[in-house]
Amino acid sequence: MTDAPEQVPYRVLARKYRPGDFSGLIGQEALVRTLTNAISSGRIAHAFMLTGVRGIGKTTTARIIARALNCVGPDGTGGPTIDPCGVCDHCRSIAEDRHVDVMEVDAASHTGVDNIRELTDGARYRPVSARYKIYIIDEVHMLSKGAFNALLKTLEEPPEHVKFIFATTEIRKVPVTVLSRCQRFDLRRVPADRLVDHFRAIAEKENVPAEDEALAIVARAADGSVRDGLSLLDQAMALGDGGITATQVRDMLGLADRTQIFDLFGKVMAGEIAEALDHFARMYQDGADPVVVITDLMDLTHWLTRISAAPEAAQSATVPEAERERGRAMADELSIPVLTRAWQMLMKGLSEVREAPIQTQAAEMVLVRLAYMAELPSPADLARELHQGGPAGASASPTPSSPPPSSGGNGGAAMAAGGGGPAVVARGAPAPEVSTAPQASAEAQPGPQGFAELVALFEEKREAILHTQLRHNVHLVRCEPGRLEIRPDENAPRDLSARVGSLLSEWTGRRWVVSISGEQGEPTLASQAETARQKEHETAALHPLVRAAQKAFPSARITRVEPSARAGLEADAPAPAPEDDEDDFGVD
Repeated sequence: MTDAPEQVPYRVLARKYRPGDFSGLIGQEALVRTLTNAISSGRIAHAFMLTGVRGIGKTTTARIIARALNCVGPDGTGGPTIDPCGVCDHCRSIAEDRHVDVMEVDAASHTGVDNIRELTDGARYRPVSARYKIYIIDEVHMLSKGAFNALLKTLEEPPEHVKFIFATTEIRKVPVTVLSRCQRFDLRRVPADRLVDHFRAIAEKENVPAEDEALAIVARAADGSVRDGLSLLDQAMALGDGGITATQVRDMLGLADRTQIFDLFGKVMAGEIAEALDHFARMYQDGADPVVVITDLMDLTHWLTRISAAPEAAQSATVPEAERERGRAMADELSIPVLTRAWQMLMKGLSEVREAPIQTQAAEMVLVRLAYMAELPSPADLARELHQGGPAGASASPTPSSPPPSSGGNGGAAMAAGGGGPAVVARGAPAPEVSTAPQASAEAQPGPQGFAELVALFEEKREAILHTQLRHNVHLVRCEPGRLEIRPDENAPRDLSARVGSLLSEWTGRRWVVSISGEQGEPTLASQAETARQKEHETAALHPLVRAAQKAFPSARITRVEPSARAGLEADAPAPAPEDDEDDFGVD
């Protein structure tokens, strides 16, 4: 009877393919270069602090450093090396976690002062067989305050045969007194394309065919963590029957098909609410998690924004060609303001979906809000529409060449039919009805014929800043076709004349010379408009009808004189109204 062959226990990929030297570390070139130079020159620090996200290789790096410092080579005569041999007793025992002089301490379960006192007492004795006695303390931020204080003195002046290697995911929780005594290394997240190459090589060694798209999904889900990615790859190998496909990985992770995310986002941003809700319902029936769907929409929104801002982002090797083409087309249709608004709504909606008792309903409400948001104009478009769609010349202070628009009179202070008196808007009185009758446009001119018309041209061309500066900060000295002489005040910009001349030459098709003069010049257009407005108010206040209205409404004030009433101000005599004629003006 023969004994059955002993079955080798299965080792997960994260342990089976753990790097044994620095060449196996991926994405940590800066750390490898620094340690290589330090070991080569003999400048080996007494304490190292390794920090980074989970599964990035902190403990693995600590063990590689321990092997590099204690390796003696195949012949037993070697010294510290950046390439440990892997065959000497020290290398093999460290790799198998049984070396007596390399001690790993889990700070999460050894947090007290007594544990650290034990460690510092043992550090006084020389190593049994190795070159250095090495203490690897994982999750060092879990130590108590007293334990950190107990470690400080030994950490600052350790014996020459002792090295400390700390690993933590919460570097901010480590006291600065400890950090200042260590050589710190920040391990970076591994880029997705590097993870894809790494996972592909492992799948080939395991003789498991894997689709590139499936490996890309695993790499994205790993979020830069090698260990998390290998755990997902191990699970995908167990799930797949003879290979790893993208569909199987999506089902395993509860992800929606990427093309379905594109379709859903396209329907939502097109305002097709009913179709988008039906599409989401089918995705949910197929096993998609509402939280994951919202997260995928956020990821797509972020990617489209990056393509819009930096088109070269679409050239990433981890992006399939089909997604690249659809992404470019969608990014061309959606502006960055729309995408940023979508991002804000999805960010808020994600927390709502996570906290909602029925996540599907919360996700549908997010999609509905997003669809209605997509139909709204951007703030810039809204301001432009309001500017173009509002009444022309809505400025509160009229200029001599551009009077404000006419509107209907007020009920208690309006002119009688056919009268020529002023139409006055008084505080406390009913609001006037604005007339919608369009004004007759002036005949087209080859160019501005006066300074007021020239300034109005800047408003017409939507040069709001220059228009305001010309109205408020410029005194006219001389204005002729092709020539403008002005005196800017101290609030005007230095390059005002150059900008005005350049724009006028561009708009009129003729050369304009704008020069600065030292003469006093005329008052600014804003001052002239204010003077004219005050004069109109003074004239209107003397009108009998206005006086009667003000007597009936003592708190009323004149706020505006309508254009239709200006001619009547000159015709009517500004004589005071008799005391007993109140009934003639219809005042109760």
